[in-house]
Amino acid sequence: MRVAVVYNAVQPDGRPDQEDTLLQARAVHDALIRRGHAAELLSMTLDLHAASLRIAALNPDVVFNLVEELDGDIAMAPLAPALFAHAGIPFTGADAASMTLSGSKLLCKQILTGADICTPAWVTADGVCGGMGDLPRTADAFIPGRYLCKSVHEHASLGLDDSCIVDAVQTGDVMAALMRCRTRHGGTWFAEQYVEGREFNIAAIADGNGGVHVLPCAEIEFRGYAPERPRIVGYAAKWHQDSFECSNTVRRFDLCAEDSALLELLRTVTVRCWRAFGLAGYARIDFRVKGDGSPQAPYIPCVIDVNSNPCIAPDAGLAAAAEKDGMDYAGLVEGIVQAAVKEDRPPCRRP
Repeated sequence: MRVAVVYNAVQPDGRPDQEDTLLQARAVHDALIRRGHAAELLSMTLDLHAASLRIAALNPDVVFNLVEELDGDIAMAPLAPALFAHAGIPFTGADAASMTLSGSKLLCKQILTGADICTPAWVTADGVCGGMGDLPRTADAFIPGRYLCKSVHEHASLGLDDSCIVDAVQTGDVMAALMRCRTRHGGTWFAEQYVEGREFNIAAIADGNGGVHVLPCAEIEFRGYAPERPRIVGYAAKWHQDSFECSNTVRRFDLCAEDSALLELLRTVTVRCWRAFGLAGYARIDFRVKGDGSPQAPYIPCVIDVNSNPCIAPDAGLAAAAEKDGMDYAGLVEGIVQAAVKEDRPPCRRP
């Protein structure tokens, strides 16, 4: 097959997470070549007319979509699958609607609560509160406690570090912390109640028959962290290779038999998220888990992120989970392409 590997254009002096997009594109391209496909790399900007002409010139059978942002704006990323759908070209991964629903963390949390999927309570910059299965509520429903400030739209944990933690007794405490984050990093921020518990990343892929296959569950271990230090996977843990956070935030799959009930619960919620957001191709759901599984403190998986377009680099969590499932990297890429070709999406070609 002719496969166009489309990714967002990356500036030479981009951040590590932005440069990773190019590494993903090259890895996917090389995997497709090894599988016998005619693959071409194509960078994309907000000049959609130019992108449309270049894609038409390639005349691909399928597009492997790796667009995470356009001209530095992550909110524009859904324009890429919208363009492919408009051209009537099969493409990998989520469609524009799914990327929009999951791309805004606030909108994502409202979709989760509407689907009765537990997600930590949250507070917006203007003091509106919501969460724990409820629709957004007024500020008088504030739950005191520890909160983690997050960017609404940025991905790759941009701006996320220990300074984003705030211990709040009233809504104003959170709002002040959000203002500090906005002043420091720009953009729009909200705060999510910090869940003291275990963290899991669960990857899932389309099974090629209209269903979803949940890959082996990965737990994130925080090794050597002082008791008072928050356990978060921040920007340094993901992108600063020489940092304490990167060295001591470790992914593991060797979970014990006592975790079987929890893992089954996580798999069930992952499938529910897949369906609630209309996901396709591949995705990753991130959890923090309350409780220890005892009658007094049953497990409560809280979804903290729905990644409709997660990193697919060979060293990323998705590839690691696929390998644990007996699938090499080229096989993972091949399966995603084949699922895209079979995906029953409504035709959008211009008459």
